[in-house]
Amino acid sequence: MTEQEARRQRRARFEGLAHVVTEPLHRYLLRRTAPDMVEDVLSETMLVLWRRIDHVPGLRNGSLPDRDEVLPWCYGVARGCLANARRADGRRLRLVERLMSVQQAPVSQAPVPVVTDHSELHAALAALGELDREVIRLWAWEELAPRQIAEATGLTANAVSVRLHRAKKKIAERLQSARKNAEHAGHKMSEGRSGQ
Repeated sequence: MTEQEARRQRRARFEGLAHVVTEPLHRYLLRRTAPDMVEDVLSETMLVLWRRIDHVPGLRNGSLPDRDEVLPWCYGVARGCLANARRADGRRLRLVERLMSVQQAPVSQAPVPVVTDHSELHAALAALGELDREVIRLWAWEELAPRQIAEATGLTANAVSVRLHRAKKKIAERLQSARKNAEHAGHKMSEGRSGQ
């Protein structure tokens, strides 16, 4: 095989992969970061996929890849790219804060997030550890099976199953507690009757 043919095959494999994973990766990133970061992180993810095209599990020459085989690995790549972007963003913010403190200008605070209709669910998710939140999000939002979540996170399938079970139980308990508290809030106890 000539070098030109090898490049052509590599490009065809990448185009097939991109056709299958770009939209799910975009949705994955939209759920995890600010909208203005999504395109940059997606571009970085696709660049990493191009560079590591020979390492993508389930990717074969000549046919579109099976989404279920390639997507968990690609989620893992996107997760790493997002972590890198957040670290870089944090470094930029710290630099800006240092520069502003040198100039003795007041540092503006980050905007407060808007509370949505699902505030109890978001609070329950926030109470989980970062890895447990990611396992829940991959299961609920990306509809991955435990073995696929394991591939995306680097955990074993058994560890994912245990984490998923415990995290769902914690969320259910917090939501039930929030509902009970909401029922009792504003509930006026009857003062009873006097027997006289």
